[in-house]
Amino acid sequence: MTQTRPRRSGAMDSRAGVMDGPGGGPGPGRILNQGLDQRPDQILGSEAVKRVLILLALVWLIVVVVLPLGTLLLKSLSDNQGNFAGLANFVAYFKSPSLSRSIGNSLMVAFATTAIAVSLGFAFSWCLTRTCMPAKWLFKSLALMPLFAPTLLNGIALIYLFGRKGLITTGFFGAIPGIKLPLYGSFGIIVSEVIYTFPQAMLILSIALAVTDARLYEAAASLGAGRVRTFFTVTLPGIKYGLVSAFFVCFILAFTDFGAPKVVGGNFNILATDIYKQVIGQQNFIMGAVVSMVLLIPTCMAFIIDRIIQQRQVAMIAAKSVPLVNKPDALRDNLALACCGIVVFSILAFYGTALYASLVKVWPYKLSLGLSHYRFTGMGGGGYAAFFNSMRMGLYSAVLGTAVTFFTAFLVEKVRVWDRCRHTVYFLSILPLALPGLVIGLAYIFFYNARGWDLFRMFVPNPFNFLYGTMAILVLSNIVHFYTMGFLTASTALKQMDIEFEHVSDAMGVPFYKTLFRITLPVSLPAVLEVASYYFVNSMATVSAVIFLYSADIPLASVAIANMDDAGDTASACAMSVLVVFTNIVVRLLFLLCTKKLKARTQAWKEG
Repeated sequence: MTQTRPRRSGAMDSRAGVMDGPGGGPGPGRILNQGLDQRPDQILGSEAVKRVLILLALVWLIVVVVLPLGTLLLKSLSDNQGNFAGLANFVAYFKSPSLSRSIGNSLMVAFATTAIAVSLGFAFSWCLTRTCMPAKWLFKSLALMPLFAPTLLNGIALIYLFGRKGLITTGFFGAIPGIKLPLYGSFGIIVSEVIYTFPQAMLILSIALAVTDARLYEAAASLGAGRVRTFFTVTLPGIKYGLVSAFFVCFILAFTDFGAPKVVGGNFNILATDIYKQVIGQQNFIMGAVVSMVLLIPTCMAFIIDRIIQQRQVAMIAAKSVPLVNKPDALRDNLALACCGIVVFSILAFYGTALYASLVKVWPYKLSLGLSHYRFTGMGGGGYAAFFNSMRMGLYSAVLGTAVTFFTAFLVEKVRVWDRCRHTVYFLSILPLALPGLVIGLAYIFFYNARGWDLFRMFVPNPFNFLYGTMAILVLSNIVHFYTMGFLTASTALKQMDIEFEHVSDAMGVPFYKTLFRITLPVSLPAVLEVASYYFVNSMATVSAVIFLYSADIPLASVAIANMDDAGDTASACAMSVLVVFTNIVVRLLFLLCTKKLKARTQAWKEG
């Protein structure tokens, strides 16, 4: 009897002419075998389609990023009549003491915030990754709460804590001696920004500390190095790139934030609030453009330096690396638990105060609880219409933004044609990370609100003018504002996929779009959901990207919060903020649940 020799994993099936997958299961070739009969002219047509799609991606980024920024630059170099003025506007800006002082104030706030947030983020991350303290997942989850809140809420909560009638200032309404702090000004802004940027620093540093080779610590111990010396010679050098990233991310966020400084800034001017005052308060769009360009300089410098340093980063985990296993230490673990407990308790108390304030009938005179502030009757800002508009905007931004972002990342990472154009698309895709929301909003006013332009003595109408004043311009500004993080997330997921899929697809003449919809997209669904969640949550919470673009017909929740706070309806503004936070947390939990199920299915597909 003749025995049939079993095929090896990944062997070629001569009968089918396709590759088997691991364990003899169906490989990518079997999934894509419908492309075997494709003619050479179809293959050439597919290459042409790839080039056209890459060109469309480039045109898209030019229209939504390059042209609006170019228009903003031209406005900053023009006078009120539209004539070229050169650097005269910038000279006038720096000659104004009140305006130019804002640069120093912004830098001071950004550096102070970064130093505190990165230090707290490192300590919290070290406790999570280098100790055996219990309930790590719970502490990490609670520490992320500021990500779901509008930054306006940080300022409002501080008012209820440290304002003239705040809980801390009055000693819990006379129960204990109160503590009076200089809330309005640099102190209030820095505290708000630290709360805002702390989760960002913690996430970056947690990843950096988790990627560690235990052999380095074994070598240090064998050489007699103590804990302090090991910390400075092994731990810190091992996370230097993470520290740099955390520093620049926190710096850019604190330098460009508008929400909290608007609420607790007082007379302490910074660049972000200067733009708002010039545009909304004085209707001086030209000077608003000048301040926007000044705001761009430090953020772009920080962005470029960060990218250069990241390109020099080398892999910290080699093939023979040994994962670091923490050993129980009662004293260390209890101290870590206490440290994380204090941080998380402070965050919960902070937002718990906002929730309590939104339920109190008349602060601080009538402390009975109720839902009167959630009715928004007689309040400016749009009430529940604004809230549901924001939900609609967040949904549109999540769906459209995720589709555009993922497909652009697919073209950059998986379509290996026209390298120069692909690299340009990649550069323009990461550029929005350096653009503050206020700058994007003002640039969109100048570009999309223009009826047309006089070019070579001819009037050229603006084909995009119809977008201005609609929900579409709000969704577009959100997509661009948060585009880079979604793009990088999608790119990372695509890079993790084996290149064998593309090689087999190309060899068999299968159109790339079939590979995209049959393999790439299903396997990448967890990352797609992550990007969609990111778009929705940030679109609900942002105020800087939309405050110049919303119309009276389309009120938004974040703008309503700002307007109610301006009108003195602080409790109602707090109530709207709580609704936004609650919605974002619920949506995030739903996304996490879907992602968990999809990851289980994806893993089963890989193992099958």
